[in-house]
Amino acid sequence: MILTACQSMTGKTTGQTIDDATVTASVQGKLTADKLSNFSRINVDTDRGVVTLNGVVRSAEEQSRAEELARQVDGVTKVNNNLQIQSTAMKNP
Repeated sequence: MILTACQSMTGKTTGQTIDDATVTASVQGKLTADKLSNFSRINVDTDRGVVTLNGVVRSAEEQSRAEELARQVDGVTKVNNNLQIQSTAMKNP
């Protein structure tokens, strides 16, 4: 008997999609729970264990902290940190 995994239009199996959703939720949970920073403006996406962080943070320290927290989650193989540091001009429009 031969079993094959069904793939979606993205080329991911159902299991990969579920794993990625679990990783995304775990990273979002870690970011939300972090008491040192306000990570409410970060979007998290996961594709085959590769986490991509998009959004705005207040400082380089927060940018590094968000990446560090994402790397701590089981199942994360790589983090693409696309976070932008909020400029002074953005703070006081």
